[in-house]
Amino acid sequence: MRFFRMAVCALLTFSVLAYGCVEEWSQAILEICLAWLVVIWAIRLYRRRSEQVVLSPLFLPLAALALLVLAQMAFHSTVSLYHTRVELQLLMAYLTLLLLLTQAFYRSSHLRGLVWFLMALGFFVSLFGILQHLTFNGKLYWFRVMRYGGLPFGPYVNRNHFAGFAELLIPIALVPLVLGKVRRERLFLVALFALVPIVALLLSASRGGIISLAVQIAILFLLLLVRRVRGRHILVGGMVVLCAVLGVSWIGVQQVLQRFTGMQSLEVSEAKRAAMRADTWQIFLDHPLIGTGLGTLQMVFPRYDSLYDGKIVNHSHNDYLEALAETGVLGGLCCAWFLGVLLLDSLRGLAELGSSFGASLNLSGLVGCCGLLIHSLVDFNLHIPANALLFVVAAHLATVRLQPSPPGRNAGDAPAKSDAKSLGRSRSTNGIMPQGGQSS
Repeated sequence: MRFFRMAVCALLTFSVLAYGCVEEWSQAILEICLAWLVVIWAIRLYRRRSEQVVLSPLFLPLAALALLVLAQMAFHSTVSLYHTRVELQLLMAYLTLLLLLTQAFYRSSHLRGLVWFLMALGFFVSLFGILQHLTFNGKLYWFRVMRYGGLPFGPYVNRNHFAGFAELLIPIALVPLVLGKVRRERLFLVALFALVPIVALLLSASRGGIISLAVQIAILFLLLLVRRVRGRHILVGGMVVLCAVLGVSWIGVQQVLQRFTGMQSLEVSEAKRAAMRADTWQIFLDHPLIGTGLGTLQMVFPRYDSLYDGKIVNHSHNDYLEALAETGVLGGLCCAWFLGVLLLDSLRGLAELGSSFGASLNLSGLVGCCGLLIHSLVDFNLHIPANALLFVVAAHLATVRLQPSPPGRNAGDAPAKSDAKSLGRSRSTNGIMPQGGQSS
């Protein structure tokens, strides 16, 4: 399964660097590659009869939402078959990624490698964003002209979407620091992997991102307090955040403060955001059961636009209201089911917080998901494919239960029938962390 692990990491990197995977060409590459990976995995599964498919607890609610969207197309209850089909293809890509994550990343060695990859991805993309911010010439990657304008940061056209990227990956490095799960010789490296994305998020001057980060930190320390996890390692996390704030104050705090006191002409005004939320709610009231069709807000919204400003509204800057408008109560129930499973399964995994590597993974994923879900109240990060893919990865980390490697068996092998039933729920505390309770 090493090939699948490398392929998943490569696709995640591609989706982020390809402008967040918001353009048709990048989405096509992503969907085709994931489809081929599923075909290769299915052939491998057929040839190795001893293996068994193991599903994530998050798979069923996401599959139910996909079936609902398929029903919208089958019964022509969507106002645009084309746009709904495009969104369904992306939804199937997220389902495929979740399936591959469950099959390829389930042992401690697998998850440890994934964690290092995510920390490195967050660090290098954030470092690129900072360099671009300091040398910005009005173009993405210093050469791509933004035809429709934007407020870019890093590879993202919208700095708010870079903030969503950072919110998902900051806890991957910050939580092990706070829990003391980092070896002494790697402490500086992991602290740097946490520090640079925080600095980049603050420099992006995304108000929703900064507020979400503050709430993430509050949630993290609240959970530690509830679980009675205390120690000097918490001070390390606090020092990282403090150093990030000091770094931003040295580089350019003026811009961050201006974002909280004024508006930029390229951004949507607060009055327009409020009007979009009210108008989207009205769309839901007029189509309460099954919605107007996934991905159709842009076609439906002009009829309901109560504060027309001559601009096209493709998203309502609230993922929850947009989901209700496009999929109705049935879609809202699928989303609530997904979030309920995410919350309950991740909280169950925190029972061994402070002693289990798996529990620290659950906490990292949960805090990352919480950050993006809070930001989704005022933005549409879940409609950015790269961020949606990373959200699926964070959700997998939040709900994963590690499976120890049986003696005499290659850790890279897929689960056999004898241990597949325990894969989704077992929790291992041996063979994961070295002496002293520190992870590698």
